[in-house]
Amino acid sequence: MNLYPAIDLKDGNCVRLLRGEMDAATVFNTDPAAQARSFQSTGFERLHLVDLNGAFEGKPVNAAAVESILAATKLPTQLGGGIRDIETIELWLEKGLGRVILGTIALRDPEIVKQACKLFPGHIAVGIDARDGQVAVEGWAETSSTTALDLARKFEDAGVEAIIYTDIDRDGALQGVNVEATRDLAAAVSIPVIASGGVASVEDIKILRAVEESGIEGVIIGRALYDGRIDPAEALKLARGEYA
Repeated sequence: MNLYPAIDLKDGNCVRLLRGEMDAATVFNTDPAAQARSFQSTGFERLHLVDLNGAFEGKPVNAAAVESILAATKLPTQLGGGIRDIETIELWLEKGLGRVILGTIALRDPEIVKQACKLFPGHIAVGIDARDGQVAVEGWAETSSTTALDLARKFEDAGVEAIIYTDIDRDGALQGVNVEATRDLAAAVSIPVIASGGVASVEDIKILRAVEESGIEGVIIGRALYDGRIDPAEALKLARGEYA
């Protein structure tokens, strides 16, 4: 199982939100590139970035911070937030991004996702953020009538590399991952699923590993890493199956 330490970017800073509320942001590092280097030196092998301002505005906002991270490490990096067209996808991939995450546009115009998968095979993921099972978009400001499963099924056989599934009500709340919903989604589609939202301790990693065969490829860890609730070395050993 892969671990993805999260770097959420707001106004150029590395922050964590509580349940997606921009007004509930805690700044953990004013130097995102330094944070990325720290994760790399700790042993993490990939990064998960979110342009929070971009998610609300529908276009890249924290581009300078993202570029500084790409320049600071050699880790495979995925980015979501404000990426809504083919041109922006191509721009980021040319800058060295490993994977682009499409969220709002996946709901608004699924055909763009399918087109992107054909143009950039191996580099497209879909972000599905759900509140009570319903997909939320525009930086989680709007909740749709579409279920997470219905949206995920639209991309079967499209070439999507992964689905990042986030339970909004748990995001940043340290209440534990919604394992049941994540497992059920992973089992229902052939696309690998990355769990996100609510990781509070290494117990969450253990529980997810126990249902990994349902199709869970990895897990994103945010606040619990920043405030020391999760020891990186222990988490990485668990993810690699080095502990019983």
